Amino acid sequence: MDKVFIKGLSIQTTIGFFDWEKQIKQTLVIDLAMGWNTAKAAENDELAKTLDYADISVAIEKFANDNTVDLIETLAERMASFLMEAYSIPWLKLAIGKPGAVHNAQTVGVEIERGQQNAKSAG
Repeated sequence: MDKVFIKGLSIQTTIGFFDWEKQIKQTLVIDLAMGWNTAKAAENDELAKTLDYADISVAIEKFANDNTVDLIETLAERMASFLMEAYSIPWLKLAIGKPGAVHNAQTVGVEIERGQQNAKSAG
């Protein structure tokens, strides 16, 4: 399976369990790999048959800001479901990092994988 990816997408959103976190925007860093048949787009150089990573990047930030939650685990699950449904993605791997959340670590976060890697994509 081919993959389309976005690495290091930095977004600002409200996330966190503590009251003070609900009052501010924090940085999340998103890495996303999506299963897709890129040959169909490449055949005739057609944007319409791609996964438009620019559009998906905007959708990720909008989704995070429209669906505020306490946990990045919750955000990851909901975002994965949204992306798979909205873009007909058969498989994805999504990592959400929260830099600065633990002072001794560069970042902390979650990584989830959903769908079937060998499934046929709409692309």
